[in-house]
Amino acid sequence: MAKREHYIIDGYNVIHSWPELDEAARHELAEARDKLINIMAEYGAYQKYDVTIVFDALFTSDEMHDEKRGEHLDVVYTSEGETADSFIERLAYELAKKGLEVHVVTSDGAEQSVVLGAGAYRLPSRELLREVRRVKKQIKNEYLVAPKNFVTRVSVSDRIDSDTAARLDAMRKHEI
Repeated sequence: MAKREHYIIDGYNVIHSWPELDEAARHELAEARDKLINIMAEYGAYQKYDVTIVFDALFTSDEMHDEKRGEHLDVVYTSEGETADSFIERLAYELAKKGLEVHVVTSDGAEQSVVLGAGAYRLPSRELLREVRRVKKQIKNEYLVAPKNFVTRVSVSDRIDSDTAARLDAMRKHEI
């Protein structure tokens, strides 16, 4: 079985780079996180990618925790004192070392340079937004748009001559 590409998402960087998520974050950050998680779950499933979304908890006293959201989606909240950037850099290095194709999604220039050095590819947050929109359109066209060629009903009377149709009708009415 072929190895799946792995996307590591800098969660808050992406949220603040995408207009609709940034707007949601102004009202309720948890809602913006949930929207991003749902978008990436759909995108990753359709593209057959493994996805890890990293949110930093730099200014909290919480322990790091990882929420498995299915076989191919992880959501990581870093521990107190650890930035998402440092976690992402370490994970990118570990996965690339295992021979996986790793894509790090962030618009942070310094982080992009570090992950390139770790053997991962970089993808700016806005570029992922364009790709997600393209895939959503593709999904809609493949699965949600009504088919163009409707199957029409073909009845027996469409396939037989009029004399045979009249005889069958008479039999149906018990006239024969």
